[in-house]
Amino acid sequence: MKKLIILLSFIFCVSLVQAQESYTINGETLELKTEVDGKLDLLWNIIDGKYRYFVRTEDNTITELTNTKTDGKYQEEYKSILDNLTNQALPTKRLRLTLFSLKEFIDAYNSSVDTSYESQTSRNKLQFRLGVFGGITNSPFISNPDNKTTPLFGGEFEVLDANRVSRHAVFMQAKHVLEYDDIKYSTTELSLGYRFRVINQSKFSLYANCKFATLNLSNATVTTVDNGMTTTEDLSETAFDVPFILGIGADINVSENSFITLSYDELIALFLDSPDNFSKTFAIGYKFNL
Repeated sequence: MKKLIILLSFIFCVSLVQAQESYTINGETLELKTEVDGKLDLLWNIIDGKYRYFVRTEDNTITELTNTKTDGKYQEEYKSILDNLTNQALPTKRLRLTLFSLKEFIDAYNSSVDTSYESQTSRNKLQFRLGVFGGITNSPFISNPDNKTTPLFGGEFEVLDANRVSRHAVFMQAKHVLEYDDIKYSTTELSLGYRFRVINQSKFSLYANCKFATLNLSNATVTTVDNGMTTTEDLSETAFDVPFILGIGADINVSENSFITLSYDELIALFLDSPDNFSKTFAIGYKFNL
């Protein structure tokens, strides 16, 4: 039950892809996302399984971009709507009713009529970040009857879109959990993961993590008692898993190119059996743009 609650909470956070606002258009109340904000705004959402697009002028008039079909032929009304709103400033002949195409068109129009407008369609420019971190963990996916914590440290390489609006990133992480007196266990974990920024501001971002592939090189000392005899055995194991480990984190901007990072990891692993210990995996770190 505990795992189910955490999973549902995680999915709820990730579902907040973009901030949405409620609008009433022709008597219909709709939740729409703002994709482009300028002299002419682009609003959209998926409603009843269908993509719907709207434009908003400076006087807050909202018009839907439609493409109805009559006698098997698309009427392409959205082209004439945009021609009228932009005074045919840009050609619409090859314009398609897709988010990317409309975003490029409206972005180009805004740039042409407002010298202070900053383009919002920069693409295919990757940004790289390198970070180090340290913290504690109770290794919630192994047997730890006394729920003891041990130190951890590691490093991370993150790849994300240089566009500030982008919320998506992938990361490669190396982490080492130290052996401690109370827990005769240590591991070096190499992982690949995906990161989604629920809040994505220039000074602060809050994100959800999912480690979808891990390689663990582990060492443990196992003590067993049989008929009054105590046996101690040192074990080494190499394990590759696709565990889908979920966690959350935050970046706090401290300079133009550097961040303080906070993380609360190993909340749940969808495909790993784990004891009943709730995660105590906390870390703080430092990350900078390369």
